[in-house]
Amino acid sequence: MKITFLGTGTSQGIPVIGCGCEVCKSADKKDKRLRVSVWIETNDRSIVIDSGPDFRYQMLRAGVNDLDAILYTHEHKDHVAGLDDIRPYNYILKKRIAIYATERVQEALKREFQYIFADVKYHGLPQINLHTIAEEKFKVGDTEIIPLEVMHYKLPILGYRIGDFTYITDAKTISEASLEKIKGTKVLVLNALQKEPHISHLTFDEAIAMAEKVGAEMTYFTHISHNLGLQQTVSKELPANIQLAYDGLIIEL
Repeated sequence: MKITFLGTGTSQGIPVIGCGCEVCKSADKKDKRLRVSVWIETNDRSIVIDSGPDFRYQMLRAGVNDLDAILYTHEHKDHVAGLDDIRPYNYILKKRIAIYATERVQEALKREFQYIFADVKYHGLPQINLHTIAEEKFKVGDTEIIPLEVMHYKLPILGYRIGDFTYITDAKTISEASLEKIKGTKVLVLNALQKEPHISHLTFDEAIAMAEKVGAEMTYFTHISHNLGLQQTVSKELPANIQLAYDGLIIEL
């Protein structure tokens, strides 16, 4: 299995015109983070988790020539806004894209992209096959996927475990039941927004504590605000088995 980080950033704390902070001015490409998303290549499927506003550019940049499925964590715009950009895959690959989401997330997609779901269709609409998921495991092709409920403040959202790889973003708390499902994972991806307290995201220190509790062989932090600081500087504060992810990072399992 090959995992490519399409984006490791967040809309919260996103650089603005004239900001002038050290991250905004950095020449290090690892400090240039698009909205959070990851591409997973299994033996028979090409899967993306979340399609945020940067989806089109991320897919072009990573050279994603095939797409079978998108798994959604939750309905916030920085995770779903790019759904319309599956059209080229429909057209070139001549297939529908499987969408996996909870009922609540599906309702949000139907509001945001009502033309996709309208009774009257027109040529060129995104073509999808909608699959309802909850906390029960499911398969995409030959690949078993285990949803993991985590809490984004008071909003229950999903992380995913795929084999020895576990991906969690936008979490603030993780229940013992979900931690049990993560147990034994070799690679953990976990959100680490910033050092200052935040109501709905793990902070840097909270993410380190959670990573140590899970005890994966390797943990990568994602959903990083530019408020966290420079990649090179922050990396020096981390244990050897925890790293900041960056756009374009590839790992293989």
